Order: sequence, then C-alpha cells, then structure tokens
Amino acid sequence: MAEKVAHVSRIDLAYETFGDPEDPPLLLIMGLASQMILWDEELCGMFVERGFHVIRFDNRDVGHSTHLRGGPKPKVLRAMVGITQNPAYTLEHMADDAFGLLDHLGIEAAHVVGASMGGMIAQTMAIRRPERVLSLASIMSTTGNRRAGLPRMRALTLFLRKAPRDRDAYIDYVDRVFRIIGSPGFDRQGQWVRELAGRSYDRGIDRGGPARQIVAIQASGDRTRALAGVRSPTVVIHGKEDPLIPVRAGRATARAIPGAELIEIEGMGHDLPREVWPRIVDAVARNAERARQPEEAARLGKRG
Repeated sequence: MAEKVAHVSRIDLAYETFGDPEDPPLLLIMGLASQMILWDEELCGMFVERGFHVIRFDNRDVGHSTHLRGGPKPKVLRAMVGITQNPAYTLEHMADDAFGLLDHLGIEAAHVVGASMGGMIAQTMAIRRPERVLSLASIMSTTGNRRAGLPRMRALTLFLRKAPRDRDAYIDYVDRVFRIIGSPGFDRQGQWVRELAGRSYDRGIDRGGPARQIVAIQASGDRTRALAGVRSPTVVIHGKEDPLIPVRAGRATARAIPGAELIEIEGMGHDLPREVWPRIVDAVARNAERARQPEEAARLGKRG
C-alpha cells in the first residue's frame, strides 16, 4: 500500500499497511533514529502470511513524520547521567502517537511489536492502555532500569554524534554503525545496509532527532514496577551478542512482566538479521495466539 499520513493531535505520522484490513492488526514500532523501512517489506510480508494486517510507521522526529526542530537543544550527556529537565517529549508521548495512529485507522486494539526504543514504546502502551494491546513483543529492548544494563560506550558514542550531511558520508556512517552493533553470528548484509541507508537519507534525516529521542528515553524512567501490571501475553526477544542493549536487559524485561516468554538468540546483536526473521515471526504469531485463546474460550462458553 502507498504511504499515507495520519494527523495525530499536532503530529503527522507517515505510515504504510500490508495485508487484509479484516485480519488482526499488527503494529510495528521501530527504534532510535530508525525509519519504518527498517521493518523490511519482505519481513512485513511474512507477518501477512501468518494472518496479520501489518502497520509500520515513522516515529516523530524520523523520516516523513513530524520533526520537532526549533526547541531547546537537548542535553544528552546530562540525560545519560539521569538529569532530565524539560524534555521535548517522552516515551509516553510517543505511545500516544501510536494510539493516535490506531484511532486514525479505526482500530480499537492491536498486537504490538517494538524493537529497541520501539520496544520501550510498546511496553509503555501496554502499561498505559492495556485494553488496546492484544499482545506484546519486546525485541532487543529494556525496562528503563539503569542496572538492567547500559550500552557499551563504543556503541553509544555512535548515536551521540550528529549524522553527516552528505549522502555518501551518511551511508558510510550507517554502515559503520551496523558494523559495530550488528549481529556477529550472521551475514552482515553490507549491501542491504548501504541501500537502506541511502533510502533513509532520501526520505529525510534529522541530525537533532536522535538526541531528542535519547533524552525522551532517559526522561521516561524505570518501567519495572509498572510492567508487573502488564497482562497482555508477552514475548521478549533478545540477541545474546547485543552490544547496545545487553541481553541481561531483555532478561530483566521478561522477569518484570508476568508470564512473559524469553527467547535469546545466539549470534544476534542489535539488529534484525534476515536469518532470524522466521524465528521472530513465529514467536510473534505464537504469542498472538495466546491472546486469542481466552477470547475463543469465552466465545465458546457463551455458546454453551
């Protein structure tokens, strides 16, 4: 489907959908400074084949969605040590963006899948509006508790730098990022990464957006206690070789959410290598089935 724009409060969100709108909706939320095209069309198609109506979108400050330029300069280093004052927005605002997109599409509730910062947004959705999150998949994410695991400095410093303005330099920059955070146990797919970087550049990059998003993450605090109240069926997926958000953060997430399934993937870093797509799709589909079973039991009970 061609890209469209949803007007959500004062934010415009660019989005695309795949599959039959009559199928159960699956909302895909991407991470820090990452455009919706990182949810590859082939991967979206795999979800469609499992019976989902797939929705992917650009978060605020990313791609074709609204960019919040012009405010106070985000103080990233202060935020990283826990000092956050007057952030441009928080994860709660980004969760509300996602709910607004569902409202725009006339969707009451959806299965929600988030990667990295997207996982934090998905968790926040399940905390704030549990009736609207049919199931939750948190991929390579964390609870917000600093003790659950901080990024390795070599990986983090890449996101603290402003991206190059020149297209070729930007492609080289993204390639370098993926060399550091990518999955050592799988094919690096260098050509795919460079093509994706070029497409991202052409769609529009925001050199200040990553800083605003980092501050939003830090300003949102620790969700551990609130996650104990999540009742949506949950699967937590994490790479054992993740250099940005260590695997112990995924373990902490699974411990925090009652009944959560934890899947640790050998050789996976902080990306979504093509070789693990079938495993991720299967895990999400099985987790979504856990949400359907009580509904089916209730329906059969009413018939009886």
